[in-house]
Amino acid sequence: MRRAIGWVVVAAVLAPVLGGCVLFAVGGAAVGGAVVATDRRSVGIQLEDKRIASRVNGALSDNIPEGAMLIDVTSYNRKVLLAGEVKTAEQKALAETSAAKVENVREVVNELTVGSLATLGDRTDDTLLAGKVRAALLGADGVPTGVVEATVNRDVVYLLGKVTPAEADAAAKTASRVSGVRRVVKLFDLISNEEVEAIKRTQQESSAGAKN
Repeated sequence: MRRAIGWVVVAAVLAPVLGGCVLFAVGGAAVGGAVVATDRRSVGIQLEDKRIASRVNGALSDNIPEGAMLIDVTSYNRKVLLAGEVKTAEQKALAETSAAKVENVREVVNELTVGSLATLGDRTDDTLLAGKVRAALLGADGVPTGVVEATVNRDVVYLLGKVTPAEADAAAKTASRVSGVRRVVKLFDLISNEEVEAIKRTQQESSAGAKN
C-alpha cells in the first residue's frame, strides 16, 4: 500500500494497465484499493500493509513540517520504503526513525534525497512512467502476474514482492528496459520455488474453502 504526503493525482490513464480497476496515483505510485488475489502475501498482511502506510504517514506528518518534505510511503510485507525529498539531512534521519517506530514495521528502506522538492510535473512524469513499467511487467516472461509491486520516484523504479531469484532478475531486466527509467532498485523478499508452491496450495485451499 502506498500513500504520499504531497499532491494526489487521479491517474485514469493507468486504469487499462490493471484491467479497468479504479486507480489513484499518489506521487509516483498507483494504488489499487482492493486486496489482490494473486499477491503472495496473505490477505491479513496485505491489509496490515495498508494500515502501516497510513500510520507511517501520520508519524511523518507529526514530526516533519509539511512544506519540508514530499515523501512516498510504500509498505510491502511490513517493509517500508521511503522515497522522495526532504529539505535537510536531519529530516531524512528523522523520517527513518519515525517510520521505524511505527507498529508492526519490520524494516525501513530510506531512499530519501536531501534538497529541493519535486515539482508537480516531476510527479506526473513518475506516475506515467510507473504505468509503463507495470504494463511491461504484466507481459514479461518469468514475471508472475500480480506478484511484483513497482513504484517510481524521480525516474527510479523500486520493485517489491515475494519472488524467487529468477523472478527478481526477470522483473528488474524488464523494468530497466522501459524508456525513461534511470535506475532500478530491487527490494524483494526472496523465496524458493518450494515456498512458491506452498503459497499456491494455501491460496487454492483458501479459495476452495470460501466457495463451500
